[in-house]
Amino acid sequence: MIGLVGGLGVAATVHYYLTIVDRHRQRGLVPQLLIAHADAGRVIGHVRDGNISELAAYLSGFTDQLAAGGATVGAVAAVAPHLCFDELARRSRLPLVSIVAETARALAERRLARVALFGTRFVIESDLYGQLTNVAIVRPTPPEIDLIHATYVDVVTLGRATDQHRATLHRLGHTLIERNGVDAIVLAGTELALVFAGTTTDFAIVDCAAAHIDGIMRHVRP
Repeated sequence: MIGLVGGLGVAATVHYYLTIVDRHRQRGLVPQLLIAHADAGRVIGHVRDGNISELAAYLSGFTDQLAAGGATVGAVAAVAPHLCFDELARRSRLPLVSIVAETARALAERRLARVALFGTRFVIESDLYGQLTNVAIVRPTPPEIDLIHATYVDVVTLGRATDQHRATLHRLGHTLIERNGVDAIVLAGTELALVFAGTTTDFAIVDCAAAHIDGIMRHVRP
């Protein structure tokens, strides 16, 4: 049984839910799934202030609730809380699937050596918390980081992506590919799956949410 800590934000949680259900359907399985709703404002505050222990304590309350409900594997359906993943994993009664570890796995499988990140300012400027160690990360310029951050926050706030959001990030992706020679753009924010969902790009992307869901589904047995 899968246990998701969601609400960070809601649109990404819905995306995880729908995709997990569809992946089960493709395998002829009925999903066993629990979702706990965490408060996005509280989590963002802890991430902003670097309160790693407080964030891990808060989130472990949800993972323990999921374990008590019968979940046998868990995941946090957001990138930002993975700032505290190691401590959260130690506190949690539930074994957890890391979005960063699964993204690293996807990069290695595709043999991508040089990437740029799209996500919040903190994720970009910290190179995804310094947890992607086997790949070269190229940072956008400060004005580009501001634009990526603002666009991402707008998608999270609206709970959907507009054509303008897609055009902005598509243009920036092209710039980084052509100017900086990156192999791919890593969508290091779960709501970015909404921006590129159902569309094709003429440059390579690595969707953290998709990689995370792949990792979760590896724990599902008939």
